[in-house]
Amino acid sequence: MVPMNDSTSWVNPLRDPRDLRLPRIAGPCSLVIFGVTGDLAQKKLLPAIYDLANRGLLPPSFSLIGFARRDWTNENFIDFVKAAVEKRSRTPFKDSTWENLAKGIRFVQGTFDDSEAFTRLSDTVQELDRDRGTRGNHAFYMSVPPSAFPVVSKQLAASGLSKSGEGAWRRVIIEKPFGRDLASAKELDRVVSEVFDPSSVFRIDHYLGKETVQNLLALRFANTMYEPIWNSNYVDHVQITMAEDIGIGGRAGYYDGIGAARDVIQNHLLQLMALTAMEEPVSFSADDLATEKSKVLSAVRLPKDLAANTARGQYSEGWQGSTRVGGYFDEKGVSPDSITETYAAIRLDVDTRRWAGVPFYLRTGKRLGKRVTEIAVVFKRAPHLPFENTAVQELGKNAIVIRVQPDEGVTMRFGSKVPGGSSMELRDVSMDFSYGRSFTESSPEAYERLILDVLLGDPPLFPTTEEVNLSWKILDPIEEFWSTQGRPQPYRSGTWGPAEADEMLAREGRYWRMP
Repeated sequence: MVPMNDSTSWVNPLRDPRDLRLPRIAGPCSLVIFGVTGDLAQKKLLPAIYDLANRGLLPPSFSLIGFARRDWTNENFIDFVKAAVEKRSRTPFKDSTWENLAKGIRFVQGTFDDSEAFTRLSDTVQELDRDRGTRGNHAFYMSVPPSAFPVVSKQLAASGLSKSGEGAWRRVIIEKPFGRDLASAKELDRVVSEVFDPSSVFRIDHYLGKETVQNLLALRFANTMYEPIWNSNYVDHVQITMAEDIGIGGRAGYYDGIGAARDVIQNHLLQLMALTAMEEPVSFSADDLATEKSKVLSAVRLPKDLAANTARGQYSEGWQGSTRVGGYFDEKGVSPDSITETYAAIRLDVDTRRWAGVPFYLRTGKRLGKRVTEIAVVFKRAPHLPFENTAVQELGKNAIVIRVQPDEGVTMRFGSKVPGGSSMELRDVSMDFSYGRSFTESSPEAYERLILDVLLGDPPLFPTTEEVNLSWKILDPIEEFWSTQGRPQPYRSGTWGPAEADEMLAREGRYWRMP
């Protein structure tokens, strides 16, 4: 080991940060999950932790603590984690990986208002510091309803768990939604900030952990052929879509009263829009990325006529592929008087020199024709001066489509001559890049990347308080307008949303792209 200037600090000469062959590995630490028996933990968090360990990205001393109401022993919880891992992990199950991980798994039984339970949690944390060598480094994952954030935060403060010793860290991870409007978001931030330093608060938006979202930055700023045309001189409009082919399932308790716009547009889609529209950052550090994203969000202008430039709907019964499915009001727990939208589409403008006059259309919905998330940058038509009208009648607009999920990649759509024939005839063709075909290594799950970033203390992919507040400033006026409009327009399951969404674009001679 080679000493640095500070006699107490050391650097490993075999781990040069410039060597891209070496993965970044988290240091000694533990992760405490509140709400560990919920769907998110079972389907995403626990498998992601195992996959990180299996890829060698967690230290041997890593420990996992589950906090829940169930009357379990450590052994019961270990069996629960193993079942989730075997069912949903992305990497193959290895006994050696599991045995080492299981040595650091603990369970604490209790409720959020039980101060004695948090005392037991504090004792468990100290035990891991002593026996597993976690060195006082602990992250707390709040996989719980937002209403529980304040009480959990105060209990962590009262038990001393929120404060770290010298040379150690404590961090908190908050799942969306970050409030239900600007006022509640500010109150949530105030409560959490009283307990944790703002730099220790990580707001999870799992879409920002997806490889394709990060590839958007590479596509724009690592290549010279896109940036000259990435502006209002050439771009006609931008469509950002997150479509799901499933209904709300058993989530009525959460979803009814929240709706598609608060659930998806406020966080996922506005973040994708900011990454698409932002200027080149000075670096990819957290502060520089947040600065450019905030500039975009602060420049967003709502249309004056919200009735003509927004649309919402509720899915009715229909066909999802070959399966007959029920409507929103057939879902268990949904009130027959609900005016909660399951489909939302809005038009936004960005008042910057680059994007003046270019509309951004954001849409999301349940029970749509296909599961897909994509960003489509649609370009203006070429003048076609050398061509007869008949030659270009089947030619659309050029487009660059970034596919976020499920088939991650990029498609470029452009015109080409139809082979054969004595006359010039043009038609749209596509050139496709797919992660699965171009790289031998499969993309990690978004939660793997995000959890590792938290443990490393690397926050570039996490929305800041300012970004969250700016997003609510955009959405709140739309939600207030919708609250006066009665029930959303119905649309049949398996289609692409209500008719008023199509009319929103048709008024300007545009149409929604069919993925």
